[in-house]
Amino acid sequence: MKQPFFLHFLILSFSLLLISSCQQKGEQFTIEGQITEARDTMLYLEHLTLGKGVVPIDSTKLDETGDFSLHGARPQNPEFYRLRIGAQVVNLSVDSTETVRVEASLPQMSLGYQVEGSGNCDTIRMLCLKLDTLTRSIRRVAQDRDLTIAEREERIHTLVNDYKTDIKLRYIQNRYERASSYYAMFQTVEGQMIFDPVNDPSDVTWFTALANAWNVEYPDCQRTENLTNIALQGHRNTRRRTLEIDMSNAKVSESGIIDMGFPDKTGHERRLSELKGNVVLLDFMAFELKGTPERTLLLRELYNKYHARGLEIYQVSLDTSEHYWKTMSDQLPWVCVWNSEGLQNDIVRIYNLQTLPTWFLIDRGSNLVGRMELMEEDLEHAIARLL
Repeated sequence: MKQPFFLHFLILSFSLLLISSCQQKGEQFTIEGQITEARDTMLYLEHLTLGKGVVPIDSTKLDETGDFSLHGARPQNPEFYRLRIGAQVVNLSVDSTETVRVEASLPQMSLGYQVEGSGNCDTIRMLCLKLDTLTRSIRRVAQDRDLTIAEREERIHTLVNDYKTDIKLRYIQNRYERASSYYAMFQTVEGQMIFDPVNDPSDVTWFTALANAWNVEYPDCQRTENLTNIALQGHRNTRRRTLEIDMSNAKVSESGIIDMGFPDKTGHERRLSELKGNVVLLDFMAFELKGTPERTLLLRELYNKYHARGLEIYQVSLDTSEHYWKTMSDQLPWVCVWNSEGLQNDIVRIYNLQTLPTWFLIDRGSNLVGRMELMEEDLEHAIARLL
């Protein structure tokens, strides 16, 4: 009687072990393929985690064939991984129990690989190639001593902006929920993020689109929470608002002005004192503020109406983004300068700015005769009285 029972127990135990093994195997993804010219090298599969950094999850020593098959636990949402031999890497994304095949030769592994089995992985491959092209272009410009520093900075700025536009329209737009779109938004060049999710209003919009899409597809995902937090911080930094500052320890003299000089959009310093002999509207502002388009229309009307009689505008922008300021001020006819130090600049303290925007009126003798946060009719009346 004991022998059959024992036999049944062994069969049952073996069956449970087999089921457990199949279930575990079914909960894994596989990265397989061939890396040639890599005999006796170690190939690592690493998880690029959010918060814990790079975590090794599997490895193998390659033989003369270069064949490999590596495995990892199935992620519950899109996650990012890489194959690595020394400094050579292949970036991948996985979101299920999929099998992804990678083929490459070790000397060209990082940029010369081919990938099958995942559209996201293939898009990431193309993104890596485009980023390499951008990086090489930036380095060429940076090393071109026939250009001035300002010209190099401007060309690099143009290269990066053109890259961002191309990536947004060709790889991210209407594909916000994809892992490849997430990967694209976090690309870096020379150690700096290409997309600025904190200070660039346009980039904040795209991060918000990603966050919204991931909240729908992966509502309880750590990466979704990360995207949401980044987008919220970006909105806090860039939303059009009135900036309140406390600088009560400094006063502006009513019997004269303190000169200042900041670069205009061409990089040339423009000084307030250059406008002596005119009635000057000194305007501390930021294009990021709520109501700026309406203020700009008002200033255009005033400038067009009174410029011929001697009105000049010296507009000091305290925007956080130089590119945004240049874009918004490009077509304005008056003197537009950018204070790169923002609210921390000594001029801001000396003029005791309490809110933005703030206007000051300067008469033809360079005397500061008025400080105001006035309504439209009050400002025009004050200007007309001085002319």
